[in-house]
Amino acid sequence: MSTSPLAPAGWGTAATGRRPSLTVLSGFWPGATYAVARALLAADPALLLVRHDLTDVRVGGVQRVVRDGCGVLEDERISLAHGCVSCTLRDDVLPTLARLARAYPDRDLILMLPEAVEPEAVAAACAHCLVDGAPLTDLLHVDSYVTVVDAEHLLDGLASTDDLRSRDIHAADDDDRSLADVIVRQLEYADTLVLWGRSRDGDYDTGRLAVLLERLTPWATQVHVRDDVVDAQALTRQLRRTHRHRPETPGVLVRGLEGHVLGVHEPHPDCGVVSVDFRARRPFHPQRLHDVLEKVNEEVIRSRGHLWLASQPETIVAWDFAGGGLRLGALGRWLAFLPDDRWAEASDHRRLAAALDWDPYYGDRHQHLVFIGLDLDPADLHRRLTRCLLTDAELADGEQAWRGYPDPFACCFPLAELTTHPAQEEHS
Repeated sequence: MSTSPLAPAGWGTAATGRRPSLTVLSGFWPGATYAVARALLAADPALLLVRHDLTDVRVGGVQRVVRDGCGVLEDERISLAHGCVSCTLRDDVLPTLARLARAYPDRDLILMLPEAVEPEAVAAACAHCLVDGAPLTDLLHVDSYVTVVDAEHLLDGLASTDDLRSRDIHAADDDDRSLADVIVRQLEYADTLVLWGRSRDGDYDTGRLAVLLERLTPWATQVHVRDDVVDAQALTRQLRRTHRHRPETPGVLVRGLEGHVLGVHEPHPDCGVVSVDFRARRPFHPQRLHDVLEKVNEEVIRSRGHLWLASQPETIVAWDFAGGGLRLGALGRWLAFLPDDRWAEASDHRRLAAALDWDPYYGDRHQHLVFIGLDLDPADLHRRLTRCLLTDAELADGEQAWRGYPDPFACCFPLAELTTHPAQEEHS
């Protein structure tokens, strides 16, 4: 196959024995996301771009388009038995990628996700769904997850309290996600962030957006592209065949539990952006924490992490705030409450992180929360959270007393009963 003179040497044809490389491109603003895709196609016309239009997914209709730098190769409407994103991924997206990888083994692929799809859903499908009895990764290499951010609209999106239903872009009838929920999940799962264009308020605000993205996703590589001048070759080198994706990396809410970076502590404003990393070993008093929930998130764009409540000492509680709404949920049990033989059910990273930070009294239990916002007062935030921790006298009362505290979160985080392994039953 001949390659275009626009394509960098070695890009049009994969090396012998290598699988095609897949770059997953996401973003809440399709204009910016597609502009990046077009730039990559301009640099390498042999590249295959796969897009799915989910406008009619709730009634079982999906439009699939495959194109390269020379034009459209496929444009087909697919009917699904069940109209949802997970069905689309399982029944068409993964089979299409597998089919293209077999048909064009010497051409790399880009999967451009619809605006309301989160990249972690694609990663989960790639990890758990088989295509013709085999994992997709037997046929191609998932190189990186790239999220494109429109500089003109990012802050409005993160601050929005709208949900997807109000924009008529919800993926299913029970999809209650907010715009901000989707945006932060697209950002936080990315290996690479592309800040596209400039803020309407000038260079200072554009720089502030870059700092904000660094605080939100300190693990991601950031690329800034001014939309008036695009170097397609340079962008290709920054976004493709980077080998940045690590499939073993957990979702953002369990990053801290597994010893990965959850955030950075940068209490001094940089372009007004502040990031506060709060850690503590003592448990929170449930009522005192409940009383400050609204106040601690008042000026916050994003907060996330995990915590433990004195009244529910077994439970790891997830903390997930975006778009003005806080969600709390159960992440399972602390290892301190699991029998030794059940530790094998936790990941290697989690067991290692717990062992390195093990406390003789608390075990692996601790607080780890990150708050990111503009013009936050880090000292005031730290004081408010510290006042919610148990006092020395309350600690001395012990866990039986803690369980009897007034708890506004009672019954909010049910845990499955611990069952005995068959091997234990046989020897009991």
